[in-house]
Amino acid sequence: MSSPYVLVLYYSRGGATRTMARLLARGIEMEGLEARLRTVPAVSTVCEATEADIPDSGDIYCSLEELAGCAGLAMGSPTRFGNMAAPLKYFLDGSSALWLNGALIDKPACVFTSTSSLHGGQETTLTSMMLPLLHHGMTLLGIPYTEAGLVKTTGGGTPYGASHFAGMDSKREVDAVESELCLALGRRLARHAKRSAA
Repeated sequence: MSSPYVLVLYYSRGGATRTMARLLARGIEMEGLEARLRTVPAVSTVCEATEADIPDSGDIYCSLEELAGCAGLAMGSPTRFGNMAAPLKYFLDGSSALWLNGALIDKPACVFTSTSSLHGGQETTLTSMMLPLLHHGMTLLGIPYTEAGLVKTTGGGTPYGASHFAGMDSKREVDAVESELCLALGRRLARHAKRSAA
């Protein structure tokens, strides 16, 4: 039997969501669990376009088998009009076999996002990612207000999950408080994943 791992599944265009994914992975590993960073391919407007099985750079693409086998899931996307990005939604739309066999029931999950505007839909994007996870029967985790960063942040950070304010030019780096909240959420997810895998 393989050791339990937490899947950190994300889609990123500008790099901020990838940075957050790596921070969550670090938090997971601080609790002694393996974090597997995985992404999804972009959706093409060309009907017959295909992607190589392995991307040219960055993290490898996620498989449904990896999703099914995880002990916990952290899922992240940039904000697209208050919603998750289409490539992540497309991947999830193909997970009905896991729903049918209950592969994800009772596994802990959390969500994270990056957005260009301070009021650009951070919380609705987080809740849009929660909906398919609830349908899969997963147990959702947020960030409790015992995390001091939630009350001192001037950028991202919500009780629904970690978030980042990238600025209108998408060049604002993930700041110290946003990083702290990503680490805290990763650690919390890992603790719950260890309990559910035991």
